[in-house]
Amino acid sequence: MATERWSSRLGFLLATVGAAVGLGNIWRFSAVVGTNGGGAYLVPYLLAAAVCAVPLLVLELAIGRRFRTDVVSAFRSVDPAYTAFGWLVAGGVLLVLSYYLVLTGWVLGFLISWLAGSATTFAAFTAGWLPVGYFVVATALTAGVVSLGVRDGIERMANVVMPTVFVVLVALAVYAMTLPAWDRAVAFLFTPRFAVLGDLGLWSAAFGQVFFSLSVGQGIMLTYGSYVDEETDLLASSLLITVADVGAAVVAGLVIFPIVFSFGLQPTLGTELAFTTLPTAFATMPFGRVVAVAFFGLLFFAALSSAVSLLEVGVAAATNTTRLSRPRATLALTVGVFVAGVPSALSYSPLHLAVAGRPVLDVVDESVGTFALPISALLLVVAFVWVADVDAVREELGALYPLVRYLTPAVLGVVTAAKAGGVARPAWRLVVDRAGSGPTGVLVAAVVLLGFAALGWAVRDRLPDPPRRRRR
Repeated sequence: MATERWSSRLGFLLATVGAAVGLGNIWRFSAVVGTNGGGAYLVPYLLAAAVCAVPLLVLELAIGRRFRTDVVSAFRSVDPAYTAFGWLVAGGVLLVLSYYLVLTGWVLGFLISWLAGSATTFAAFTAGWLPVGYFVVATALTAGVVSLGVRDGIERMANVVMPTVFVVLVALAVYAMTLPAWDRAVAFLFTPRFAVLGDLGLWSAAFGQVFFSLSVGQGIMLTYGSYVDEETDLLASSLLITVADVGAAVVAGLVIFPIVFSFGLQPTLGTELAFTTLPTAFATMPFGRVVAVAFFGLLFFAALSSAVSLLEVGVAAATNTTRLSRPRATLALTVGVFVAGVPSALSYSPLHLAVAGRPVLDVVDESVGTFALPISALLLVVAFVWVADVDAVREELGALYPLVRYLTPAVLGVVTAAKAGGVARPAWRLVVDRAGSGPTGVLVAAVVLLGFAALGWAVRDRLPDPPRRRRR
């Protein structure tokens, strides 16, 4: 059972907002908007946030507070046979973390480069071994924060990092208002072209982005919910988290698109915006170095806070289901995550490690990164709404209960099918445009996720008996 608690409701909110606001808001959101028709994308995006993401967020927080434990033990509390599902969710999260730390390392590398005045390019950066070195540093920093615990590590970091992120984000938006293409960027972001709303790929991208951006369905909010006090209003908290998350994404768009349009760049370049397109603009714009340092500093702090939340899912599970202390569990899992992430780090290095001609990082992202989240979310809904149907959770959801029980699983199923069928356009594209996950990516995802399920099934009998559920 979870014994740690947030020291205050503000600390809880900042930590959960930190888990939600990451690269997905600042970098991925703008990439998805740019490739999906600008303002037209906001219609399904905001709808998805209201009717799917908020209810699922309340559900996860309620499960965490009700069971006061980690994602693995929570599944086992429903039925010991479901322990494998808990390990599947935790394993998927740690695999996502393994390459997310590589991306975090890239951001750190660019931040240090601009601080030093060298203004590196992505081609030059990945031509050497620096990406691997920065991956090591990002991994160590994440582990260091988590090892300190909920209050002294995660909450203390969030209290400093998240206000800094929002202050820098607003400051950059104010600067962007001075650029000549500000009006054009605002029109692009907020003027929907309703003719494209019939595109299923647009809707799939929007719903998928909302789930990814808010960190729902991954066990993160379940884990953080286990540390919250009984008096906290979870619905109000979920609404605040969602508003902060969506607000950060929109303001990031108001930073990025004025720069893109003012310097004659293309808004449809996906992830290239962060490491190729925007640095080109920074090199020629007034106060470019200052803006670049602020931008990459913002990205790094956002990425670090999300990485910490991803690792905490695994560490909480390890400390509750084994006799390992938090520092030892953090060390053990960090080593595993690092080993799993090395191939991704080496795929953008002089070694050019690849699978079937594709960088390993791309393959892992397009397989595990694409399918782990909707599968995990579906497992959470099925186990805790359809099977367990815990009274405390139902009461917490209130009027949102039918949305979680019926609408959310349907949407997750459609989004997953759209991704598997290639209907949804890839949004988290790396340096080279990709056409989809393909059979290789789907095969890798299936093998990895089934492997974690098998691991959970193998250890299920070695775990202590779960506490009995009490219904009111």
